[in-house]
Amino acid sequence: MSAPILVLNQNAKRETGRRAQLTNIAAARAVGDVIRTTLGPRAMLKMILDAQGGIVLTNDGNSILREIDVQHPAAKSMIELSKTQDEEVGDGTTSVAVLASELLALAEPFLHRNIHPTKIVSAFFRALDDAVTIAT
Repeated sequence: MSAPILVLNQNAKRETGRRAQLTNIAAARAVGDVIRTTLGPRAMLKMILDAQGGIVLTNDGNSILREIDVQHPAAKSMIELSKTQDEEVGDGTTSVAVLASELLALAEPFLHRNIHPTKIVSAFFRALDDAVTIAT
């Protein structure tokens, strides 16, 4: 059995542990911050330069996420999350990305306090159960 061959950029760095978790959160929050201002009654338009060199003005979060080019895997996951929301439901693409970004932002202080990620996730699930119980 031969060793796996990895094709990486020469400048690519591999991060592990807490640093990787915090970098992933920062990348996901950056995507959320880009489209956060497109929500609500005071939504702002974003000017995007598309692949053909044209300028697109939009406040549609899904359009913005389709046009931006990101390299970070966590940021790509946020864009995939939004695409999946669009395919499955057809609406809420901006909201789902902003909500996921905020949940990660809420988890960050717990990571700084050395709380294990599985504990943080189980706490989010308990909060979800409580919210559903209260809502019904």
